[in-house]
Formats: sequence, C-alpha cells, structure tokens
Amino acid sequence: MSQKIRVKLIMRLAESGMSQNAIARLHHISKRSISDVLSIAKEQGISFGDVASLTDEEAYRQFYPDKHVYETVYRQPDYAHIHEELKRVGVTLKLLWQEYQAVCNSSGQFAFGYTKFCMGYEAYTASNNLTNHLAHRPGDACEVDWSGKVMKLVDRASGEVFKVFLFVGTLPYSQYSYVEPCLDCKERTWLRCHIHMYEFFGGVPRRTICDNLKTGVIAHPREGEIMLNEAYEAMANHYMTAIMPAPVKRPKAKASVEGTVGKLATAVIARLRNETFYDFDALKKAVHAALNEFNKLPFQKRPGSRYELWLDEKNFLEKLPDIPYELADWLRDRKVYPNCHVSVEKNFYSVPHSYAGQKVDVKLMEVTLEIYHNNQCISRHRRFPKGISGKYDTRREDMPPYFNQPEMNGERMCRWADKIGPATRMVVDRIFESVRIQEQAYNSVLSVLKLENKFSRIELEAACRKALSQFHSPRYRHLKAILSAARSPGRVGTEIKSTGFSNKGLVRGASYYGGDNHAE
Repeated sequence: MSQKIRVKLIMRLAESGMSQNAIARLHHISKRSISDVLSIAKEQGISFGDVASLTDEEAYRQFYPDKHVYETVYRQPDYAHIHEELKRVGVTLKLLWQEYQAVCNSSGQFAFGYTKFCMGYEAYTASNNLTNHLAHRPGDACEVDWSGKVMKLVDRASGEVFKVFLFVGTLPYSQYSYVEPCLDCKERTWLRCHIHMYEFFGGVPRRTICDNLKTGVIAHPREGEIMLNEAYEAMANHYMTAIMPAPVKRPKAKASVEGTVGKLATAVIARLRNETFYDFDALKKAVHAALNEFNKLPFQKRPGSRYELWLDEKNFLEKLPDIPYELADWLRDRKVYPNCHVSVEKNFYSVPHSYAGQKVDVKLMEVTLEIYHNNQCISRHRRFPKGISGKYDTRREDMPPYFNQPEMNGERMCRWADKIGPATRMVVDRIFESVRIQEQAYNSVLSVLKLENKFSRIELEAACRKALSQFHSPRYRHLKAILSAARSPGRVGTEIKSTGFSNKGLVRGASYYGGDNHAE
C-alpha cells in the first residue's frame, strides 16, 4: 500500500510560513508532493482552517477524491477472519490470499496483490495490538533456556550458600511461561524440566527450540545434520516434538524466551530478593507463586494476559502421552553369561538363550530395566531395590530346553560333591534349595566345588563340615575363609589337616568329565 501524502501537515506548516524546501528537508516529504498539495489548495481556495478539524484520511480524500474512488474498487479482505484462520494447523497467509482471490473473481471485484494483502494484515495486527501470526502460531513451538541470573539457597547448619539455577520455557504465541528452580544444570535435570514443562503447559508443542548447550546438542555444524544428545532425542520422540536448536550466536531465533528471562528476573528473582531460603521446597513454592502472578499479569500494550491467551493456545497443543517419559541411564556392552543372564548392579536378569555369549546394552530406569541387542529390546525386568545383590530374575521361557533337564548338569554337580564327601554334598543341596530355578545356583555350586582345585578334597570336606556347624547354607566366601585360615602360618588346633595333595590341585582323568563312555 503506497504511503498517502500528509496533506494536513503540509497545509499547517505552509500557513505558518515555512518554505517548501524546509518542509521537505525536515519531514522527508518530496517537493513534488508539497507543490501539488499547495497548488490544489490555491485552485480550490482551501485553507488550513478548512481541514484542521478533519482526520488525515478525510483531508487526503478532500484533496484527492479520484484516488479514493480508485482504492475502493478493491474488495477489502476480512482481516479479523484471516487472523482467526491463521491459528489453524497448516493454514498460511498465501492460502488465505488465494481463497480471497477466488471470492473476488466469483463476485467480479478486484483483488489485492499478495504483497498488499500481507501489508494489510500487518497493519491490522499493529492497529489492534494483536500477535502477528506470521511470526507465531498457537501450539507451534516453545522456547527453552537456562536463566543467566541465579537465586541462592542457604545451608542452615553450615551457612554455606548454593546457587539455584532457573530453567525457563515460553510459548511464543501466548508468552505463557514456565520456571523451575534447579540445583544443577546436568542432563537429567534438563530432561526432567522438559517433562514438568509439558505437563504445566497441558500439552506438547510441535517444535521445541533450545540453545546449543552440551546437555542437549552434540554438534550443530554450519552444513550437515544436527546431532542431538541421545537421551534428549529419546525424550523428544516420546513426546512427539521436534527439537530445533537455534542457529549458533543468534539469540533472536528464540527471542521469546530471551525476553522472558529478563522479565522473570524482575517478576521472580527481584521480587524474592529480600527472602532467605533455607529449604529447597520452600524456594520452589515461592517461585511457583511468583510465576503464576507473572502469567496472570495484564499486558501493558495489548488486552488480556499470558494466562488468558494460553487458555486459547492449549487447545492447539498436542496431547500429552499416557505415560510420562522415564529418565534412564545406559550400561553399554554387557556380556550375556552362558547361563543366559546379564549382571546388573550385582544382580542377574535373564535374556533369551539365543543371545548367550553376546554383548547387550542395558537401559536403567527408576523401576524397570530393558535389555537391548542391536537397538532392539529383547527383555524387560523390574529392577531389584537398591542394596540387594546376588538375586536372579529368571524367566523360564528365556532358558534353553536342556536347562529344564537337571540330570544333565545339576545331578552331575551332585555326583561331583558325593565324590568329595557327605558334608560337601549337603552344602551343594542347600544351595540348590535356596533358589527357585536350579540354573540360578550353578555359579554358586561350581565356585564351591572348584575349591578342590586349590586345596584338596579332604580339606574341602572338612571345611564344609565346619561351615555347616555355623551356617545353614554355606557359600564360597565362608569356605574360602575357613580354608585360607587353616593354611595360614602358625595356625594351631584346626581340624583341617593338610594332606599330601599338591597345592596345584587334583588332576582328574577323562572319566570325571564324561569321557571313556561315562555318562557324567
């Protein structure tokens, strides 16, 4: 839309005695336009007094009635309707212009060109103090960052002062914001804040715009693919939002959150500056109260508040998933033992027997764990509580068929124990009785029986006999302690006597291992 000549201004300045050159220089109006207005005024006998009470638009129409008639032949777009339509997913200003053109063609009216159509929409939003949807659409994005300013938490006992960092998230359309105080800026804290933010917003935007911080972005090259942190990408996939790092050294790409950080410095940090917090929960409650007040505070230059606009915007956000994202740690390249179990935190979890001997990755969550092979989940288990060790979580379907035939392994171990002595056999029997599935005891039983390699059958049998008098179900650590003590220099009165066997252990024949047609 071309700029209209400022008729009233020219008439007022000319009548005050200012020359045409001075008017042109001081108000950046062309000399041709000034001369044209003064010529029309002289021809029609119009003075400044005749137009002083008119608006600029009315004065312009009085001087240029033909130009006004020319402009009215165009059909005026319904910008109020356009403003509402732009809130809808996939609707663009160009699509609405094409629809406007179609209506004009069908009614025989002239249509604005695309550039004039867009300029008219910008003028409409500016004059009505509305958010221009060319820049922000409801539910389209949120912007996240750490505040550069921090709060303080005091240890009541020692008087030590700790920094409290603020995570800030903002919906650009409504400017509705979320703030969470944190004791660190680590990866798990960053992810946890996102989860809480989406819950606070009541939905998930289609894009999450972040800075290039190391807890979220591994690499952001000028050319090529952006590499996100694995955990950050997994969280984004769970919530079906696209992580969009802002261009390097371009804070205007996330101007909403940058501006919000400054406003929150006053709304939250400055407002609470005279309070001393000794309890982190109390600090969080104070920040939350200040945040709610900030969101409901009326705008200065447009009607409504952040909260009122959010009530409209939340209908455009994607639904939250039924289950919140669960934070996880990864253990890489864990070997699957021959008994089809993986050792995690000194406990054992079964996997399908076809993966025995291979390496897997373990995803540790708060309550459960998942075991992956080549990025495919092959087993899920409930984690044993902290402080518990040596436990097995075994699924029978994970075990190979021959594991369900105890005569192939368990009975062989029992026969081995019989050859050592009755006390050793009793130790082995009690270990088998302590487990739910016989295979879970194999490692414990073999570790006991293999003590024969370092000591001797007589020594091991005597150690088992002594251990049974002290423990209901002796294990390797008990027997090893008894045997080592018996061999220590200066040991007197022990019932375990050294025999003539070599310390290198007993060398067994083929018959022991099932050779020579023995079914052992």
